Amino acid sequence: MSKQNMHSKVRSRYGSRIKDGKGHQEMHEASSRRAFLRNTGLFSLGSMMAINGHSMSQMVINPLTMGLLNNDTDRTLILIRLNGGNDGLNTIVERGNDEYYNIRPTLAINEADMWNLSDEIGMPNTTQSLQPLWEAGRMKVIHNVGYPQPNYSHFRSSDIWASASDSNEVLGTGWIGRAMEAEFGSFLETPPNVPPAIQIGIENNLIFAGADANMSLSISNPTEFYRIAQQGQLYNTTELNECPAEAELKYARQTANNAFRYSTTIQEAFRKGVTKSEYPDNYLAEQLSIVARLIKGQLGTKVYMVTLGGFDTHADQNEDRHPRLMTYLSEAIAAFITDMDADNLGEKVLGMTFSEFGRTIYENGSFGTDHGTGGPMILFGGEELGNGFVGTPPDLINTDQYGDPTYGIDFRSVYGSILDGWLGIDDRVVDHVLGDQNKIDGLVPAGDFPSGLNAQSILLGYKPALVAGHIDIQYSLSKGANTRLSLIKLNGTPYRTLFDSYVDRGSYTYTLNPQKVVVSPGSYMLELRSGGKTHRRHMLVK
Repeated sequence: MSKQNMHSKVRSRYGSRIKDGKGHQEMHEASSRRAFLRNTGLFSLGSMMAINGHSMSQMVINPLTMGLLNNDTDRTLILIRLNGGNDGLNTIVERGNDEYYNIRPTLAINEADMWNLSDEIGMPNTTQSLQPLWEAGRMKVIHNVGYPQPNYSHFRSSDIWASASDSNEVLGTGWIGRAMEAEFGSFLETPPNVPPAIQIGIENNLIFAGADANMSLSISNPTEFYRIAQQGQLYNTTELNECPAEAELKYARQTANNAFRYSTTIQEAFRKGVTKSEYPDNYLAEQLSIVARLIKGQLGTKVYMVTLGGFDTHADQNEDRHPRLMTYLSEAIAAFITDMDADNLGEKVLGMTFSEFGRTIYENGSFGTDHGTGGPMILFGGEELGNGFVGTPPDLINTDQYGDPTYGIDFRSVYGSILDGWLGIDDRVVDHVLGDQNKIDGLVPAGDFPSGLNAQSILLGYKPALVAGHIDIQYSLSKGANTRLSLIKLNGTPYRTLFDSYVDRGSYTYTLNPQKVVVSPGSYMLELRSGGKTHRRHMLVK
């Protein structure tokens, strides 16, 4: 029996298809509810306020953020989120694969409609703007990226990718947020005047959530950004009169404008940065042009995230939907790199695409695809990146019970390789943030990173222990040293010494029993002193 004939015997996941009706709508409504909560600040881990229907995310005072901004390296990471579930099979095409054409009789990309990455792999001609990058050795393809026991809800799978959790684990922090907090825990509690991360889009993404604050500035859309860059304000108050309703709105807008601490540095960077590339007229390109100006203006932000939506292609996928999005993506990336190259900054940026899941390998009855499992990721940057493939294309024959291929590369291995290799995050921090993941050798260009203040000891963080009410505090020493772990009141007064002794080299977990040590519920500074270094971070005892 052919694979195509077997299609009718493949089980479908309830909720992954439009025709599942209520189940599919519930999937989307769950996502919409969470997006609403995030945008209005009810779900945010940072300081968020919603005024006149718009969201404004503000970095709260945090001792753990200045390190990234003061890092001697000037590398920048650009995350491009393909929202909705990108169809990986029609993005990176295994040429000459009869099974691909058999199971996609109308959606498959024909040989004449693609350009060559290699004799075996191609991309649709709608992405031809990327061809010069590939031929110059400035683009890599990572095949078949996913995770075990995949989830097919837009919201839940997005959160898994953002938090780097297992599919059965719910985390309230993101992989970038945890890395920022843990790596730079020894810096003073000083509010930064530069956002450690910036995201442009409708949602305050979990990726940047730390335990104590969201580590990013969230800008709802380019129009909102231009108001900040040109006026130093989010909201105009001059056109409002003194009637009660407008007076109240005026006060709320003034409060938001006064609370926004990044306006001066963003204005200065935007004014200094000059765009030297012609960007196409699409939403992603506009976002990347903003990122380019901030990088050129030496803002100092290390991580940016931009979003291109519309990838939930259940119907009429090839009717100016997925092809158009591929054009938007490729043209925007090409313009951005051209802009970076104009100021010799191409080697200083690394871009990475990702999506919450892929699509089913079969086309459906509406000439589209439903929610699937993994898919490819694309890296782009300077000539030092090189080109080539990581992993192998998905196996379209030996699939699971739902007709989906098994993933080949865990997405957290990609994250870990970038944190370590591109941003220079300490291996101990990477293991704390992502667990024990196999890094991909040579994925990104090696960097010459300063050892910094955290070379000998790191206060990694804390989390609830297995015993109810107990707290696991994690730290790591690269050299044996006299070490003291203590709690400090927020006014700086010493509160409790948890231990004070010589500790050998290694990674440790200290389990705090608040009742035994007599620690009252409240907010404290957790302090680690070791080898002449002091590390602090905020800690909440419930």
